[in-house]
Amino acid sequence: MKALSTLLMVFLMSFTLFAQTENNLVKKEKVGDLEKVTIFYDSGELHQIGYILNDKLHGEWKSYDKEGNKLAKANYENGNKVGKWFFWNDGILSEVDYSNNRIVQVSTWDKLETQLVSN
Repeated sequence: MKALSTLLMVFLMSFTLFAQTENNLVKKEKVGDLEKVTIFYDSGELHQIGYILNDKLHGEWKSYDKEGNKLAKANYENGNKVGKWFFWNDGILSEVDYSNNRIVQVSTWDKLETQLVSN
């Protein structure tokens, strides 16, 4: 069930970007070879921020809820989903690993769980 909700979040994040491209809720600015895109909610709060290269999503994208809490952190390379994506939802962190635009692995952590990572 957690994997399904994570996949739904991935779909909604991609859909939202393209659903709002032609109104005053989207700010675009040139940053070197990239185009920085900032998308706002109707209320003016930050919704998403990321970059486009050659009309394709590129680099890091972040998505926020209306209260400013981070919902997702994603990575694109020339329009393809790559690397680790992170989704925050009701105290649960989901990590989705992408390779060649396909999901390789999904991991989830509850905020009550503690993980110790050492070198």
